[in-house]
Amino acid sequence: MAERSAVLFLLDDTYRTGSDTPLMLHRVLGVPLLEWLARGLAQAGVGRFFLACAPALLDRAKPCFPAGAELTVASDESPADLLHVFLSTADETERDLLVVTGAAVYAPMMRRPDAGPASACMVDRLGLMAALDETTPIGHYLRRAGEPTTGEDGFFDVAGPEELPQVAKLLTGDLLARLMRDGVEIWDTGNTYVTPGVTVGSGTVLLPGTVLEGKTKVGRGCTLGPNTRIIDSELGDGCVVEQSRVEGAKLTGELRVGPYANLRPGTVLETGSKAGAFVELKNTNVGAGAQVPHLSYLGDAAVGDGANIGCGTVTANFDRVEKHFTVVEEGAFLGCNSTLVAPVNVGKGAYVAAGSVITEDVPPQALAISRAREQIKKEWALKNKRADS
Repeated sequence: MAERSAVLFLLDDTYRTGSDTPLMLHRVLGVPLLEWLARGLAQAGVGRFFLACAPALLDRAKPCFPAGAELTVASDESPADLLHVFLSTADETERDLLVVTGAAVYAPMMRRPDAGPASACMVDRLGLMAALDETTPIGHYLRRAGEPTTGEDGFFDVAGPEELPQVAKLLTGDLLARLMRDGVEIWDTGNTYVTPGVTVGSGTVLLPGTVLEGKTKVGRGCTLGPNTRIIDSELGDGCVVEQSRVEGAKLTGELRVGPYANLRPGTVLETGSKAGAFVELKNTNVGAGAQVPHLSYLGDAAVGDGANIGCGTVTANFDRVEKHFTVVEEGAFLGCNSTLVAPVNVGKGAYVAAGSVITEDVPPQALAISRAREQIKKEWALKNKRADS
């Protein structure tokens, strides 16, 4: 099916609102209204966009459009010629054209028959081309021949920044409704936040307090939350992330994170691995089936398949000048409160005794112990009693 076209005028309405930012560049959940509009229209089948805006706004406006969409930009005061070219290159079967002339959003799952006309209308594409040929001002033609859209069509005007809280409810409600329609279970739509551009697979459950942002992709059958924030990350099928923060990470699938874990950019968790309670990972690859159960920090590290990282393990990766890398090979076992001073390598199947500080490579299948030997002084307490005891 041919992609539909839309024409968007980004107005500099700061003189009217008193704000330093045009209304369509104000943000809801950290995302400009223009991006909400463009992504919403893309969901409805629009793949070609014509944007008319002032040159000073271009750098902020262009990133609002979905990757892969065809975008034609007119940044001068007379976009008619370029608009004519845009219209003439549309699919010949396309008759109706959407034109948005002001601050408006699109929330088709939140239709309201009682809402009034919006700053968007439908026009005949060929009729608009003919009007441009006759040098008819675009605004005049739209007022004469355009069919206004309303809340019943899913379009809503934004009068000023003070309306953004109500607009946020419309936009988030629309997005969450689409997710639920596609098989996502959401326990509390009033306490779950998803930005446009995020994808969530069928059968996934979003618990209260879940926030999904940026370019996040979530697979099927995951459970996220409660109180979990995921930013620009990729989660495969069957991931469980509980009360944790995940940013710039990749979780391949069928694994657990949290509670209270912090996965920072560059982290990769392979299938069946675990980053448990109070674990922080940065630029670290945790192999299939490897376990980092609790209270550990691993930065700039690679953990092999099936390795076990004991409670309290830390990689000392920074020497005040450079970051250094740590490798824990397949099947290695690190005892509790181990410190690995990078750069260092723990070989395949090796053991590190609890409480050790490792500064040299540990050969495969070896046992490394680096701690003071325990001494027992019998009856020391009896011989060293306090005078008042």
